[in-house]
Amino acid sequence: MTTTVEKNGRHAEVCGAGFAGLTAAAALARRGWTVRVHEKGARLREQGAGIVLWHNSLKVLKAIDAYDAAMADSMTPPWYETRHQHTSVSHEDFGGMPWRTMTRPHLHKVLLDTARQAGVEIRTGSEVVAADPRGSVTLASGEVLTADLVVGADGVRSQVRDSIGFAQERWKSRDGIFRFLVPRAREELGAGEWDNVIDFWNLEPRYLRVLYVPCNERELYIALGAPRADEQATRAPIDLDLWTGAFPELAPVLRHTHAATDPRYYGYQTTYLEEWSRGVVGLVGDAAHAMCPALAQGAGCAMANAYTLAVAATEAERDGIAEALREWERWERPITDRCQRRSADYAANRGMARGNQFTIENLETALYDPTNPHRHALAINPG
Repeated sequence: MTTTVEKNGRHAEVCGAGFAGLTAAAALARRGWTVRVHEKGARLREQGAGIVLWHNSLKVLKAIDAYDAAMADSMTPPWYETRHQHTSVSHEDFGGMPWRTMTRPHLHKVLLDTARQAGVEIRTGSEVVAADPRGSVTLASGEVLTADLVVGADGVRSQVRDSIGFAQERWKSRDGIFRFLVPRAREELGAGEWDNVIDFWNLEPRYLRVLYVPCNERELYIALGAPRADEQATRAPIDLDLWTGAFPELAPVLRHTHAATDPRYYGYQTTYLEEWSRGVVGLVGDAAHAMCPALAQGAGCAMANAYTLAVAATEAERDGIAEALREWERWERPITDRCQRRSADYAANRGMARGNQFTIENLETALYDPTNPHRHALAINPG
């Protein structure tokens, strides 16, 4: 059912129908904007496997009326456990902070349904190839569409960002991962704490990692981590003998990875921009701040920034949106920058293998409440 909201006479063009784009679209539409989302793919679908959502993104889901639907097919594991060389070195529960695991397709569908219910128009097969800071987007077809606000949420290879010429730095880390959704296979796994998120680290005789994330009663997200330079460990389909030899306790679920279609190894990378906005164009998600997944907070940052952008643009006068975006960036960016830097550092030093690394500083972004008007005064700011 479409939500009826009094229109405010403003229009937004959102480029990209991922988590950030759909969050921004839903938040804007619920505030009276007409919103059109462009997705270059012929179908609306989320690529990827599982995801961890923290307090910040759960607050956003509540604010856009998507929380109940997201909770319906997800779970909160008892612990985040770290195992180093097959020995458990930590069990973390984040001091009671709300968190949730789910599949990425489930979250995407929830956000898509929420956006549509808010009245958002979604175009598939619609590729945005350029944007103008004065308020327009150009499609691959040549069509030019004008808007009061343009949101660039079109990913790490953002054409919105690159067409405008945002200055950026991009660097690759030495490691990367495969991502799979497989059956939980609990009976085959046998006795154990298989409802936990479990981060398995082997640093000797070679670096291999498995992140085990139960998403619901049926589905398990597993990520297999290895260095880019390890040809055997980054081969697709995976070398089952290698991985089950390193993690024999996970053999029942690792065997299911061979049913995955088009398995891909994704190298970690970081994208740092000098600015996130220009004119009435604002960038969110991987277009603005792609980060290594070491702290599992990239999606949370994307959703939080998309939501606060929508609020900032709505609160501005029509001729003050460009200035509002600059202020939005000034206030919201520091917390994301710190998370991005920490994530890159942990990816570089593989420090999560030590366990007990979810300190109050490393949970700064997760604990942040982007829906609280007084959040900047309350936020942790360790520098």
